[in-house]
Amino acid sequence: MNSSETTSLNQEIQALGLQNAKLSRALKASRDRLADLSAQIDSLAEPASTYGVFLEYSASGQDAEVFTAGRHMRLKISPGIPKKKLTPGTLVRLGEGSIVVEDCGFTDTGELAVVSERIDGRRVLVSTHNGDERLLKLAGPVAEEARAGDTLLVDTKAGVGFERIPKTEVSQLSLEEVPDVAYEDIGGLDEQIELIKDAVELPFSHPQLYRDYQLSPPKGVLLYGPPGCGKTLIAKAVANSLSRRMGDGSSSYFLNVKGPELLNKFVGETERRIRLIFERARELAGEGRPVIIFFDEMESIFRTRGSGVSSDMETTVVPQLLTELDGVENLANVIIIGATNREELIDPALLRPGRLDVKIRVQRPSRDGARDIFARHLTEAVPHTIGVEALIEAGVEKLFEPRAYVELTLIDDTIETLNYSDFVSGAMIANIVDRAKKLAIKDHLSQISDAGVSPEHIRQAVVTEQQESEDLPNTANPDEWSRITGRHGSRVVAARVVG
Repeated sequence: MNSSETTSLNQEIQALGLQNAKLSRALKASRDRLADLSAQIDSLAEPASTYGVFLEYSASGQDAEVFTAGRHMRLKISPGIPKKKLTPGTLVRLGEGSIVVEDCGFTDTGELAVVSERIDGRRVLVSTHNGDERLLKLAGPVAEEARAGDTLLVDTKAGVGFERIPKTEVSQLSLEEVPDVAYEDIGGLDEQIELIKDAVELPFSHPQLYRDYQLSPPKGVLLYGPPGCGKTLIAKAVANSLSRRMGDGSSSYFLNVKGPELLNKFVGETERRIRLIFERARELAGEGRPVIIFFDEMESIFRTRGSGVSSDMETTVVPQLLTELDGVENLANVIIIGATNREELIDPALLRPGRLDVKIRVQRPSRDGARDIFARHLTEAVPHTIGVEALIEAGVEKLFEPRAYVELTLIDDTIETLNYSDFVSGAMIANIVDRAKKLAIKDHLSQISDAGVSPEHIRQAVVTEQQESEDLPNTANPDEWSRITGRHGSRVVAARVVG
């Protein structure tokens, strides 16, 4: 055999070897594909998987306590799942023979319930949407952080709560933040500010002196008086001032309770929400920080018992608040501030010493008070034609000039005339300044004058503000006028707007 034949045979052998390798690879791929198809056919023949909620490991640690199909079962765990890696509350898949074969994590849908109170480290008492109470175990993620008032995602059948929904019921009803209003922003209320500083801030500023004199801080303060005169501003400034005194802007809490949202048509729900708010306050106060619970429009919830028209809801709501107030007696760092312009409607039991101890009347501003309020809103930074002091004086003179507003007929047939100046408020003055600024802007845009706010703008704003209020008074209930003006005397039998 010559060399050419040998070379040809070698080439054929190499070609056949390559072809054989390709056939071998194709055969292996076919076997693998056949095995996959066979496995798929086998899996289709398997029974459907069921799911359950893992509750805990058994005492031996080898088995799992699982709630599935309405039953509490003890099941074996597949070797494919690492030991002690299952977390209570997770969803698990059960294979043939009800063996735990897969950890599916926590479910993200389900029923919501509100935590009423913690029983121990792992159990809580919750209320469902229909008012039922359930005792549940806490799953891993919320075992430490769940607290009263939180909304949890729960499986009531399995008896576990496994996710904390961030927006709690308490946060819906109250605002936990420190307002940015300072005492310096409030004009015309120096006397009232001094009174509330003595009542609220002294116990926090000098606690040792209070202990030395065996003096207990007041539990609550009631700010009352005509609307628009700064009651809410004072309450916000108290929270702000306490934060600054503590040396940290976030070191006090201001729970601004949204009163009307407390009301609920279901019996006992309003009382439960009040309990939640006070429980939250106690929890925050336990950190050693001042906590202020502020009830604005207090008369809307805590009316005199027995005065209800369509229901006597206040007969249970008022006692709930009284109980909470009395419960604050031995708890430091919590104070209640209420604001109202209808103090006569609040239940007397709330106003006695030992509950709302300090009562501060927020009066309508005098001429000096009005100047102070004008100065807060009309500053040198605002464009003006003449000196700010002259502008303020023009506004005060126009606001307090004698101008009849309402004519009251008393029960003894005497006539008393009230002027517009009898109804001045801080909110009114702030609105007058805003009106004057808008008039100045309109003149600027119309190219009439770009000098800024003028005395004429101020006077025109005062007149416009007074004219807009002429159609607002209610003359159907004449007795209201004595209360609105703060006068207590003969009964009013008729009222007539003469403005």
